[in-house]
Amino acid sequence: MDESVRSRLDALLDLEKLHGGRSVPYLLRVLADRREPTPVHLHILRRLRNRPFIPGYRPTLAEAILEVLSYRSSPELRLQAALSLGEFTDIEGVPSRLGSLALDPEESIDVRYSAFTSLQRAGPTAECVALLRRLAQDESLGAAARSVLYLWRRSNEQADSDAGNLQGELTDDE
Repeated sequence: MDESVRSRLDALLDLEKLHGGRSVPYLLRVLADRREPTPVHLHILRRLRNRPFIPGYRPTLAEAILEVLSYRSSPELRLQAALSLGEFTDIEGVPSRLGSLALDPEESIDVRYSAFTSLQRAGPTAECVALLRRLAQDESLGAAARSVLYLWRRSNEQADSDAGNLQGELTDDE
């Protein structure tokens, strides 16, 4: 890593220590700047993924990470962006973009799998179930998608069974 990148990363670390959540707008501007070196973008994505978010920034953060995916950046940067989006699957547009990545045979398998695991983290929402059903037909990720769908279905059946048992217990006590 050259000295200018190292000094840039050190400055970002210092900024985060001093300003905490207030540094998010600046980090977003740096992330959006395509002239910044990949290691700087990677650092920001990892930081954003591993910190609590100020609720008002969540849609803006998701949009910035989606933007990183929209331009063909390095495979590692795309992988980190797909993983980071796992924190934002409740934001409109994120699951569909992750589904597109996971289904894209032109993407690296690492990026595709990262998008898949981010969808898995979202849980069995109607949108994610539909996306995983499509992914279940994929040659590379189909078996993993079918496994997740099976686990979600079993979990749902167990929850229904537990609710029925509780309802029966309540009725018996009357």
